[in-house]
Amino acid sequence: MVQQTDTLNQPIPTTLLPDEDFFAQLRKQEYSRIDDTSEIYLDYTGGNLYPASLVSNHQEMLLKSVFGNPHSINPTSKRSSDLIDAARQKVLDFFNAKDYVCVFTQNATNALRIVAESYPFNPDTEYILLSDNHNSVNGIREYCRHKGGSVTYVPVQYEDLQINEALLKQLLTTHAKNKKVLFSYPAQSNVTGVKHDLKWVAFAKELGCDVILDAAAFVPTSRLDLSEVQPDFVSVSFYKIFGYPTGLGCLLIHKDSFQKLTKPWFAGGTVTLVSVNTQDHYLTNTHERFEDGTLNYLDIPAIKSGLDYIDSIGMERISGRIHAIIKLFAHRLQQLKHSNGTPLLKIFGPEDFNKRGGNMIMSFYDPEGNTFSTELIEEKASRQHISIRTGCFCNPGVDEINNCITTNELATYFTTHSDGNYHDMVAYIGKMRGSVRVSVGFITNEADINAFCNFVSQFKDKKESEITL
Repeated sequence: MVQQTDTLNQPIPTTLLPDEDFFAQLRKQEYSRIDDTSEIYLDYTGGNLYPASLVSNHQEMLLKSVFGNPHSINPTSKRSSDLIDAARQKVLDFFNAKDYVCVFTQNATNALRIVAESYPFNPDTEYILLSDNHNSVNGIREYCRHKGGSVTYVPVQYEDLQINEALLKQLLTTHAKNKKVLFSYPAQSNVTGVKHDLKWVAFAKELGCDVILDAAAFVPTSRLDLSEVQPDFVSVSFYKIFGYPTGLGCLLIHKDSFQKLTKPWFAGGTVTLVSVNTQDHYLTNTHERFEDGTLNYLDIPAIKSGLDYIDSIGMERISGRIHAIIKLFAHRLQQLKHSNGTPLLKIFGPEDFNKRGGNMIMSFYDPEGNTFSTELIEEKASRQHISIRTGCFCNPGVDEINNCITTNELATYFTTHSDGNYHDMVAYIGKMRGSVRVSVGFITNEADINAFCNFVSQFKDKKESEITL
Protein backbone atom coordinates (compact mmCIF):
# COMPACT_ATOMS: atom_id res chain seq x y z
CA MET A 1 0.00 0.00 0.00
CA VAL A 2 1.37 3.43 -0.91
CA GLN A 3 1.70 5.75 2.05
CA GLN A 4 2.40 9.41 2.52
CA THR A 5 3.81 11.13 5.59
CA ASP A 6 2.14 13.89 7.55
CA THR A 7 3.82 16.80 9.31
CA LEU A 8 4.20 14.75 12.47
CA ASN A 9 6.12 12.07 10.59
CA GLN A 10 3.28 9.59 10.88
CA PRO A 11 2.39 7.31 7.94
CA ILE A 12 -1.10 8.08 6.65
CA PRO A 13 -2.92 5.28 4.77
CA THR A 14 -4.35 6.24 1.41
CA THR A 15 -7.11 3.64 1.76
CA LEU A 16 -10.13 3.62 4.04
CA LEU A 17 -9.78 3.33 7.79
CA PRO A 18 -9.21 -0.24 9.05
CA ASP A 19 -12.22 -2.52 9.45
CA GLU A 20 -14.38 0.10 7.75
CA ASP A 21 -17.06 -2.34 6.63
CA PHE A 22 -17.33 -3.87 10.11
CA PHE A 23 -17.56 -0.54 11.93
CA ALA A 24 -19.88 0.97 9.32
CA GLN A 25 -22.29 -1.91 9.88
CA LEU A 26 -21.90 -1.57 13.65
CA ARG A 27 -22.68 2.14 13.41
CA LYS A 28 -25.78 1.42 11.35
CA GLN A 29 -26.96 -1.36 13.65
CA GLU A 30 -26.17 0.08 17.09
CA TYR A 31 -25.76 3.83 16.65
CA SER A 32 -28.10 4.77 13.78
CA ARG A 33 -29.46 7.64 15.88
CA ILE A 34 -26.26 9.59 15.18
CA ASP A 35 -26.94 9.76 11.45
CA ASP A 36 -30.72 9.89 11.86
CA THR A 37 -30.34 13.14 13.84
CA SER A 38 -27.42 14.47 11.72
CA GLU A 39 -25.17 14.75 14.74
CA ILE A 40 -21.38 15.00 14.47
CA TYR A 41 -20.29 13.56 17.78
CA LEU A 42 -16.66 14.22 18.72
CA ASP A 43 -16.80 14.10 22.52
CA TYR A 44 -16.19 10.44 23.28
CA THR A 45 -13.80 11.26 26.12
CA GLY A 46 -16.54 13.35 27.70
CA GLY A 47 -18.94 10.42 27.41
CA ASN A 48 -19.01 7.37 25.18
CA LEU A 49 -22.14 6.51 23.21
CA TYR A 50 -24.18 3.47 24.20
CA PRO A 51 -25.10 0.75 21.72
CA ALA A 52 -28.84 0.32 21.21
CA SER A 53 -28.74 -3.37 22.09
CA LEU A 54 -27.25 -2.67 25.52
CA VAL A 55 -30.19 -0.45 26.45
CA SER A 56 -32.88 -2.65 24.93
CA ASN A 57 -31.51 -5.84 26.50
CA HIS A 58 -31.22 -4.19 29.90
CA GLN A 59 -34.73 -2.79 29.62
CA GLU A 60 -36.08 -6.23 28.77
CA MET A 61 -34.34 -7.70 31.82
CA LEU A 62 -35.92 -5.05 34.07
CA LEU A 63 -39.39 -5.52 32.61
CA LYS A 64 -39.40 -9.31 32.87
CA SER A 65 -37.99 -9.79 36.38
CA VAL A 66 -38.53 -8.54 39.91
CA PHE A 67 -35.48 -7.21 41.77
CA GLY A 68 -35.08 -6.22 45.40
CA ASN A 69 -32.51 -4.56 47.62
CA PRO A 70 -29.52 -6.95 47.70
CA HIS A 71 -28.97 -6.76 51.47
CA SER A 72 -31.17 -9.79 52.17
CA ILE A 73 -31.64 -13.44 51.26
CA ASN A 74 -35.20 -13.21 49.98
CA PRO A 75 -35.77 -14.27 46.33
CA THR A 76 -35.81 -10.78 44.78
CA SER A 77 -32.81 -9.73 46.83
CA LYS A 78 -30.85 -12.84 45.85
CA ARG A 79 -31.67 -12.22 42.19
CA SER A 80 -30.11 -8.76 42.45
CA SER A 81 -27.13 -10.07 44.40
CA ASP A 82 -26.42 -12.76 41.81
CA LEU A 83 -26.37 -10.22 38.98
CA ILE A 84 -24.15 -7.86 40.97
CA ASP A 85 -21.74 -10.72 41.69
CA ALA A 86 -21.67 -11.59 37.98
CA ALA A 87 -20.94 -7.97 37.07
CA ARG A 88 -18.17 -7.78 39.66
CA GLN A 89 -16.57 -10.95 38.37
CA LYS A 90 -16.80 -9.67 34.79
CA VAL A 91 -14.94 -6.50 35.79
CA LEU A 92 -12.17 -8.54 37.38
CA ASP A 93 -11.96 -10.80 34.34
CA PHE A 94 -12.00 -7.88 31.90
CA PHE A 95 -8.97 -6.32 33.56
CA ASN A 96 -7.35 -9.68 34.39
CA ALA A 97 -7.47 -8.51 38.00
CA LYS A 98 -7.47 -11.73 40.05
CA ASP A 99 -5.28 -10.02 42.66
CA TYR A 100 -7.75 -7.16 43.14
CA VAL A 101 -10.95 -6.34 44.99
CA CYS A 102 -13.62 -4.57 42.92
CA VAL A 103 -15.54 -1.85 44.75
CA PHE A 104 -18.48 -0.39 42.85
CA THR A 105 -18.73 3.39 43.12
CA GLN A 106 -20.83 6.22 41.71
CA ASN A 107 -18.02 7.22 39.33
CA ALA A 108 -14.24 7.43 39.02
CA THR A 109 -14.24 10.54 41.21
CA ASN A 110 -15.93 8.67 44.05
CA ALA A 111 -13.41 5.85 43.63
CA LEU A 112 -10.57 8.31 44.12
CA ARG A 113 -12.30 9.89 47.08
CA ILE A 114 -12.35 6.53 48.86
CA VAL A 115 -8.56 6.42 48.61
CA ALA A 116 -8.24 10.07 49.60
CA GLU A 117 -10.27 9.80 52.80
CA SER A 118 -8.96 6.38 53.81
CA TYR A 119 -5.25 6.56 52.99
CA PRO A 120 -3.01 6.97 56.10
CA PHE A 121 -1.68 10.44 55.33
CA ASN A 122 0.50 11.95 58.05
CA PRO A 123 3.38 14.49 58.34
CA ASP A 124 5.77 11.86 56.97
CA THR A 125 3.76 11.37 53.77
CA GLU A 126 4.63 12.84 50.38
CA TYR A 127 1.90 12.92 47.74
CA ILE A 128 3.54 13.06 44.30
CA LEU A 129 1.49 13.59 41.17
CA LEU A 130 1.81 14.85 37.61
CA SER A 131 0.75 18.33 36.62
CA ASP A 132 -1.34 16.46 34.03
CA ASN A 133 -4.10 15.11 36.26
CA HIS A 134 -7.87 15.35 36.53
CA ASN A 135 -9.12 17.48 39.43
CA SER A 136 -10.44 14.35 41.11
CA VAL A 137 -6.79 13.34 41.51
CA ASN A 138 -5.61 16.88 42.28
CA GLY A 139 -8.18 17.08 45.06
CA ILE A 140 -6.55 14.25 47.00
CA ARG A 141 -3.84 16.75 47.93
CA GLU A 142 -6.29 18.46 50.33
CA TYR A 143 -6.65 15.31 52.42
CA CYS A 144 -2.88 14.98 52.47
CA ARG A 145 -2.37 18.58 53.57
CA HIS A 146 -5.07 18.46 56.22
CA LYS A 147 -3.21 15.56 57.85
CA GLY A 148 0.15 17.32 57.72
CA GLY A 149 1.58 15.69 54.60
CA SER A 150 3.37 17.39 51.72
CA VAL A 151 2.50 17.64 48.03
CA THR A 152 4.87 17.68 45.04
CA TYR A 153 3.87 18.17 41.42
CA VAL A 154 5.96 16.77 38.58
CA PRO A 155 5.51 19.02 35.52
CA VAL A 156 5.01 17.51 32.09
CA GLN A 157 7.20 18.89 29.33
CA TYR A 158 5.98 21.97 27.47
CA GLU A 159 7.21 20.65 24.12
CA ASP A 160 5.23 17.39 24.00
CA LEU A 161 3.23 17.27 27.27
CA GLN A 162 4.92 14.00 28.25
CA ILE A 163 6.58 13.08 31.53
CA ASN A 164 9.98 14.53 32.25
CA GLU A 165 11.48 11.12 33.02
CA ALA A 166 14.68 12.33 34.66
CA LEU A 167 12.81 14.64 37.01
CA LEU A 168 10.20 12.05 37.93
CA LYS A 169 12.89 9.47 38.71
CA GLN A 170 14.74 11.98 40.85
CA LEU A 171 11.69 13.08 42.83
CA LEU A 172 10.36 9.58 43.45
CA THR A 173 13.77 8.25 44.45
CA THR A 174 14.63 11.19 46.72
CA HIS A 175 11.32 11.35 48.55
CA ALA A 176 11.01 7.57 48.91
CA LYS A 177 14.23 7.54 50.93
CA ASN A 178 12.79 9.80 53.63
CA LYS A 179 9.01 9.55 53.47
CA LYS A 180 6.11 7.30 52.63
CA VAL A 181 5.15 8.25 49.07
CA LEU A 182 1.77 8.03 47.40
CA PHE A 183 2.25 8.53 43.65
CA SER A 184 -0.67 9.22 41.32
CA TYR A 185 -0.87 9.65 37.57
CA PRO A 186 -3.21 9.03 34.63
CA ALA A 187 -2.61 6.16 32.24
CA GLN A 188 -3.92 8.54 29.59
CA SER A 189 -4.48 12.27 29.85
CA ASN A 190 -8.15 13.19 29.75
CA VAL A 191 -7.12 16.39 27.94
CA THR A 192 -4.27 15.76 25.53
CA GLY A 193 -4.70 12.04 24.92
CA VAL A 194 -1.06 11.46 25.90
CA LYS A 195 -0.50 7.92 27.15
CA HIS A 196 1.81 8.07 30.14
CA ASP A 197 3.94 4.95 30.29
CA LEU A 198 2.64 2.24 32.62
CA LYS A 199 6.25 1.37 33.51
CA TRP A 200 6.10 4.05 36.22
CA VAL A 201 3.87 1.82 38.30
CA ALA A 202 6.58 -0.80 38.75
CA PHE A 203 9.32 1.81 39.10
CA ALA A 204 7.52 3.56 41.96
CA LYS A 205 6.53 0.36 43.71
CA GLU A 206 10.10 -0.95 43.64
CA LEU A 207 11.00 2.16 45.64
CA GLY A 208 8.31 1.32 48.20
CA CYS A 209 5.75 3.87 46.97
CA ASP A 210 2.02 3.28 46.80
CA VAL A 211 0.49 4.04 43.39
CA ILE A 212 -2.88 5.31 42.21
CA LEU A 213 -3.51 4.78 38.50
CA ASP A 214 -6.31 6.90 37.06
CA ALA A 215 -7.46 4.68 34.19
CA ALA A 216 -10.73 6.44 33.31
CA ALA A 217 -9.54 7.90 29.99
CA PHE A 218 -7.30 4.94 29.12
CA VAL A 219 -9.50 1.86 29.37
CA PRO A 220 -12.19 2.85 26.80
CA THR A 221 -9.71 2.26 23.97
CA SER A 222 -6.74 0.37 25.46
CA ARG A 223 -6.23 -2.94 27.23
CA LEU A 224 -5.29 -2.69 30.90
CA ASP A 225 -3.94 -6.01 32.15
CA LEU A 226 -3.66 -5.85 35.93
CA SER A 227 -1.78 -9.12 36.08
CA GLU A 228 1.13 -7.30 34.42
CA VAL A 229 0.71 -3.76 35.75
CA GLN A 230 -0.11 -3.80 39.46
CA PRO A 231 -0.83 -0.40 40.99
CA ASP A 232 -2.31 -0.33 44.46
CA PHE A 233 -5.45 1.51 43.40
CA VAL A 234 -7.17 1.92 40.01
CA SER A 235 -10.12 4.20 39.20
CA VAL A 236 -12.52 3.41 36.35
CA SER A 237 -15.73 4.94 34.96
CA PHE A 238 -17.97 2.61 32.97
CA TYR A 239 -19.92 5.06 30.82
CA LYS A 240 -16.58 6.18 29.42
CA ILE A 241 -16.18 2.63 28.05
CA PHE A 242 -19.62 1.78 26.67
CA GLY A 243 -21.93 4.72 27.36
CA TYR A 244 -24.57 3.22 29.64
CA PRO A 245 -25.25 3.34 32.50
CA THR A 246 -23.93 6.66 33.76
CA GLY A 247 -23.27 7.12 37.46
CA LEU A 248 -21.27 3.94 37.93
CA GLY A 249 -17.55 3.31 38.30
CA CYS A 250 -15.27 1.19 40.38
CA LEU A 251 -12.19 1.26 42.53
CA LEU A 252 -9.90 -1.71 42.04
CA ILE A 253 -7.82 -2.28 45.16
CA HIS A 254 -4.88 -4.66 45.14
CA LYS A 255 -5.49 -7.28 47.81
CA ASP A 256 -2.10 -6.52 49.38
CA SER A 257 -3.14 -2.87 49.74
CA PHE A 258 -6.69 -3.37 51.02
CA GLN A 259 -5.72 -2.99 54.68
CA LYS A 260 -3.76 0.17 53.95
CA LEU A 261 -7.05 2.03 53.70
CA THR A 262 -8.64 2.95 57.02
CA LYS A 263 -12.26 3.86 56.49
CA PRO A 264 -13.01 6.96 58.64
CA TRP A 265 -16.69 6.13 59.17
CA PHE A 266 -19.25 3.42 58.53
CA ALA A 267 -22.61 3.23 56.81
CA GLY A 268 -25.33 0.80 55.88
CA GLY A 269 -23.92 -2.31 54.26
CA THR A 270 -20.31 -1.67 55.30
CA VAL A 271 -20.33 -3.35 58.71
CA THR A 272 -20.87 -6.79 60.21
CA LEU A 273 -21.88 -5.46 63.64
CA VAL A 274 -22.65 -2.08 65.23
CA SER A 275 -23.47 -1.19 68.85
CA VAL A 276 -25.12 2.01 70.01
CA ASN A 277 -24.61 1.48 73.74
CA THR A 278 -20.87 0.80 73.50
CA GLN A 279 -20.37 2.77 70.27
CA ASP A 280 -18.37 -0.06 68.72
CA HIS A 281 -18.50 -1.52 65.22
CA TYR A 282 -16.82 -4.07 62.96
CA LEU A 283 -16.25 -3.28 59.29
CA THR A 284 -16.59 -5.98 56.66
CA ASN A 285 -13.37 -7.37 55.22
CA THR A 286 -14.61 -7.43 51.64
CA HIS A 287 -15.52 -4.94 48.91
CA GLU A 288 -18.64 -4.12 50.94
CA ARG A 289 -16.49 -2.12 53.37
CA PHE A 290 -16.36 0.73 50.85
CA GLU A 291 -19.77 0.33 49.17
CA ASP A 292 -21.77 2.73 51.30
CA GLY A 293 -25.51 2.22 51.50
CA THR A 294 -27.59 0.50 48.85
CA LEU A 295 -25.83 -0.25 45.59
CA ASN A 296 -27.35 0.80 42.28
CA TYR A 297 -28.62 -2.76 41.88
CA LEU A 298 -30.86 -2.02 38.91
CA ASP A 299 -28.03 -0.62 36.75
CA ILE A 300 -24.98 -2.61 37.85
CA PRO A 301 -26.04 -5.70 35.82
CA ALA A 302 -25.64 -3.58 32.67
CA ILE A 303 -21.90 -3.38 33.39
CA LYS A 304 -21.47 -7.05 32.54
CA SER A 305 -23.50 -6.60 29.36
CA GLY A 306 -21.43 -3.56 28.39
CA LEU A 307 -18.12 -5.32 28.92
CA ASP A 308 -19.41 -8.36 27.05
CA TYR A 309 -20.24 -6.02 24.17
CA ILE A 310 -16.71 -4.58 24.16
CA ASP A 311 -15.28 -8.11 24.27
CA SER A 312 -17.42 -9.06 21.27
CA ILE A 313 -15.67 -6.34 19.26
CA GLY A 314 -12.21 -6.88 20.76
CA MET A 315 -10.10 -4.30 22.55
CA GLU A 316 -7.18 -4.82 20.18
CA ARG A 317 -9.49 -4.13 17.25
CA ILE A 318 -10.82 -1.02 18.99
CA SER A 319 -7.30 0.23 19.78
CA GLY A 320 -6.15 -0.22 16.19
CA ARG A 321 -9.18 1.59 14.86
CA ILE A 322 -8.76 4.53 17.27
CA HIS A 323 -5.07 4.82 16.45
CA ALA A 324 -5.79 5.05 12.71
CA ILE A 325 -8.65 7.53 13.15
CA ILE A 326 -6.72 9.98 15.33
CA LYS A 327 -3.70 9.93 13.00
CA LEU A 328 -5.86 10.56 9.95
CA PHE A 329 -7.81 13.26 11.78
CA ALA A 330 -4.65 15.11 12.85
CA HIS A 331 -3.20 14.83 9.36
CA ARG A 332 -6.31 16.35 7.78
CA LEU A 333 -6.41 19.20 10.30
CA GLN A 334 -2.75 20.06 9.81
CA GLN A 335 -3.31 20.61 6.10
CA LEU A 336 -5.67 23.51 6.83
CA LYS A 337 -3.94 26.85 6.39
CA HIS A 338 -4.75 30.49 5.81
CA SER A 339 -3.94 31.99 2.41
CA ASN A 340 -0.71 33.41 3.84
CA GLY A 341 0.43 29.87 4.74
CA THR A 342 -0.08 30.08 8.51
CA PRO A 343 -1.97 27.18 10.11
CA LEU A 344 -5.58 27.51 11.17
CA LEU A 345 -4.86 25.55 14.33
CA LYS A 346 -2.18 23.93 16.44
CA ILE A 347 -2.49 20.45 17.95
CA PHE A 348 -0.71 20.09 21.29
CA GLY A 349 1.14 16.96 22.37
CA PRO A 350 3.67 14.41 21.17
CA GLU A 351 4.52 13.89 17.51
CA ASP A 352 4.47 10.12 17.96
CA PHE A 353 0.85 8.98 17.73
CA ASN A 354 1.79 5.66 19.31
CA LYS A 355 1.91 7.70 22.51
CA ARG A 356 -1.59 9.11 22.05
CA GLY A 357 -5.13 7.93 22.63
CA GLY A 358 -8.32 9.05 20.94
CA ASN A 359 -8.45 12.65 22.16
CA MET A 360 -6.43 15.74 21.26
CA ILE A 361 -6.53 19.43 22.10
CA MET A 362 -5.92 22.39 19.85
CA SER A 363 -6.12 26.16 19.55
CA PHE A 364 -7.47 28.07 16.54
CA TYR A 365 -5.58 31.04 15.06
CA ASP A 366 -6.38 33.88 12.68
CA PRO A 367 -3.98 34.79 9.81
CA GLU A 368 -1.96 37.04 12.14
CA GLY A 369 -1.50 34.33 14.75
CA ASN A 370 -4.06 35.62 17.24
CA THR A 371 -5.99 32.96 19.15
CA PHE A 372 -9.72 32.54 18.70
CA SER A 373 -11.88 32.36 21.82
CA THR A 374 -12.65 28.76 22.70
CA GLU A 375 -16.19 29.75 23.66
CA LEU A 376 -16.74 31.13 20.16
CA ILE A 377 -15.47 27.89 18.63
CA GLU A 378 -17.77 25.71 20.73
CA GLU A 379 -20.83 27.89 20.18
CA LYS A 380 -20.33 27.98 16.43
CA ALA A 381 -19.77 24.22 16.36
CA SER A 382 -22.90 23.63 18.44
CA ARG A 383 -25.02 25.58 16.00
CA GLN A 384 -23.86 23.19 13.30
CA HIS A 385 -24.70 20.10 15.39
CA ILE A 386 -21.03 19.34 16.10
CA SER A 387 -20.35 18.18 19.65
CA ILE A 388 -16.87 19.08 20.86
CA ARG A 389 -15.68 20.36 24.22
CA THR A 390 -13.74 23.44 25.25
CA GLY A 391 -12.25 24.78 28.48
CA CYS A 392 -9.72 23.33 30.93
CA PHE A 393 -11.43 19.91 31.19
CA CYS A 394 -10.97 19.70 34.98
CA ASN A 395 -7.22 19.54 34.34
CA PRO A 396 -5.71 22.95 35.15
CA GLY A 397 -2.09 21.78 35.04
CA VAL A 398 -2.03 21.13 31.30
CA ASP A 399 -3.89 24.36 30.64
CA GLU A 400 -1.40 26.40 32.66
CA ILE A 401 1.46 24.86 30.70
CA ASN A 402 -0.07 25.34 27.25
CA ASN A 403 -1.10 28.94 27.89
CA CYS A 404 2.21 29.82 29.57
CA ILE A 405 0.62 30.96 32.83
CA THR A 406 3.40 31.43 35.35
CA THR A 407 3.47 30.48 39.02
CA ASN A 408 3.88 34.16 39.95
CA GLU A 409 0.79 35.14 37.92
CA LEU A 410 -1.26 32.43 39.59
CA ALA A 411 0.04 33.24 43.07
CA THR A 412 -0.70 36.93 42.61
CA TYR A 413 -4.23 36.19 41.48
CA PHE A 414 -5.04 33.84 44.37
CA THR A 415 -3.48 36.09 47.02
CA THR A 416 -5.45 39.13 45.81
CA HIS A 417 -8.80 37.37 45.44
CA SER A 418 -10.99 35.70 48.05
CA ASP A 419 -13.15 34.27 45.27
CA GLY A 420 -12.85 33.90 41.52
CA ASN A 421 -13.65 32.01 38.34
CA TYR A 422 -12.40 31.26 34.85
CA HIS A 423 -13.51 34.55 33.27
CA ASP A 424 -12.23 36.68 36.13
CA MET A 425 -8.79 35.07 35.96
CA VAL A 426 -8.57 35.58 32.19
CA ALA A 427 -9.41 39.26 32.61
CA TYR A 428 -6.96 39.72 35.50
CA ILE A 429 -3.97 37.89 34.03
CA GLY A 430 -4.60 38.95 30.45
CA LYS A 431 -3.93 35.49 29.05
CA MET A 432 -6.28 33.02 27.46
CA ARG A 433 -7.24 29.88 29.31
CA GLY A 434 -8.65 26.74 27.78
CA SER A 435 -8.43 24.93 24.46
CA VAL A 436 -10.58 22.90 22.08
CA ARG A 437 -10.80 19.14 22.55
CA VAL A 438 -12.00 16.63 20.00
CA SER A 439 -12.20 12.95 20.84
CA VAL A 440 -13.10 10.01 18.64
CA GLY A 441 -14.68 6.63 19.16
CA PHE A 442 -14.45 3.40 17.22
CA ILE A 443 -17.56 4.32 15.23
CA THR A 444 -16.18 7.70 14.19
CA ASN A 445 -15.87 7.69 10.39
CA GLU A 446 -14.32 9.80 7.65
CA ALA A 447 -17.57 11.71 7.23
CA ASP A 448 -17.26 12.92 10.83
CA ILE A 449 -13.64 13.92 10.23
CA ASN A 450 -14.52 15.75 7.02
CA ALA A 451 -17.41 17.56 8.71
CA PHE A 452 -15.13 18.93 11.39
CA CYS A 453 -12.45 19.88 8.87
CA ASN A 454 -15.09 21.76 6.87
CA PHE A 455 -16.10 23.50 10.07
CA VAL A 456 -12.51 24.57 10.73
CA SER A 457 -12.20 25.86 7.16
CA GLN A 458 -14.89 28.44 7.93
CA PHE A 459 -12.25 30.31 9.94
CA LYS A 460 -9.87 30.62 7.00
CA ASP A 461 -8.55 34.17 6.43
CA LYS A 462 -10.84 35.57 9.15
CA LYS A 463 -10.37 37.38 12.40
CA GLU A 464 -12.56 36.70 15.41
CA SER A 465 -14.53 39.91 14.87
CA GLU A 466 -15.46 38.67 11.39
CA ILE A 467 -16.96 35.37 12.55
CA THR A 468 -20.74 35.25 12.58
CA LEU A 469 -22.74 32.71 14.55
